[in-house]
Amino acid sequence: MEKSKVYFTDMHVTSRENLQQKLTRLIKTAGIDQIDFERKFAAIKIHFGELGNLAYLRPNYSKTVADVIKSLGGKPFLTDCNTLYVGGRKNALDHIDTAYVNGYSPFSTGCHVIIADGLKGTDEQLVPVQGGEYVKEAKIGRAIMDADIVISLSHFKGHELVGFGGALKNIGMGCGSRAGKMEMHSNGKPSVNQQSCVGCGSCAKVCGQSAITITDKKASINHNLCAGCGRCIGVCPMDAVMPASDESNDILNKKMAEYAYAVLNGRPHFHISLVIDVSPFCDCHAENDIPIVSDIGMFASFDPVALDVACADAVNRQPAISGSLLEKNGHSHKDHFMDVSPETDWTVAIDHAVKLGLGKKDYELIRI
Repeated sequence: MEKSKVYFTDMHVTSRENLQQKLTRLIKTAGIDQIDFERKFAAIKIHFGELGNLAYLRPNYSKTVADVIKSLGGKPFLTDCNTLYVGGRKNALDHIDTAYVNGYSPFSTGCHVIIADGLKGTDEQLVPVQGGEYVKEAKIGRAIMDADIVISLSHFKGHELVGFGGALKNIGMGCGSRAGKMEMHSNGKPSVNQQSCVGCGSCAKVCGQSAITITDKKASINHNLCAGCGRCIGVCPMDAVMPASDESNDILNKKMAEYAYAVLNGRPHFHISLVIDVSPFCDCHAENDIPIVSDIGMFASFDPVALDVACADAVNRQPAISGSLLEKNGHSHKDHFMDVSPETDWTVAIDHAVKLGLGKKDYELIRI
């Protein structure tokens, strides 16, 4: 069976070619012009970054991608769906404000920002998932389903519940409406280690479902209200909020793959991942730790599965940055993402995506 092609370029530049020009060459060499963009709406799925986070992709990269699409006759727009948790992206107005503050405006990117699931995260389309093991109808932001073409532009980094955030997470989790995100998270609800908890209330402040209460200087989580978004896990200064069992995280990974399938099935799609500022946790955090490895480069492919595997392989070949969480945690798993977040196994999403027919794990890396 023929391997999927994944194209790669490093972050080195010359006086004749800067990083934006190099990204243009990468995606053109990878074949983005094989897609018929003429007068077609092209959704560029991006993560705008939470307020306070500085690891998200600079908007210059999205402008580069949008400019290429426009040169091919397409109508690009930048898009994401609203979040479950309290923060700068829970509704469309705050979400657009956050995007603009972080540099994603029509003036800097050359295209508009559209929040795909609407003002309150309820503007969704039910999309059948053929062969879905857990999801029969995915709840996808309507603007994404209205698009003719889907382009994912992902910041490849760690994630505390699914291992890493790459193309599959950017599409699967990112394109789910608020109800869709709740469905994906529903089998992964955290708990509090009462001995470690100091009752600081950080977890309660970020809970969008009012599921966390502080009693006698100890936090507790009402699982009947909890959406399982995992935001409390990342903000706890004492590491007292524990993620759900491996089985629950496995189910989350599989649901995420099924949501990605719902978004991509039957439409032209193309995927770009930048393995830079590889923070240990998601850009959804209002803060970011130092990267776990040095910047590696830019990757592109028509196959989101092969792209994720290639990026993960590239990260795992790198030594840990001194002082990073990866160095502090050690390398017992021989997998950097499992060392940072040992309660989850990212390969589950990959294997499930292969089973669904989203792509292949075997890839040919073509360096330009």
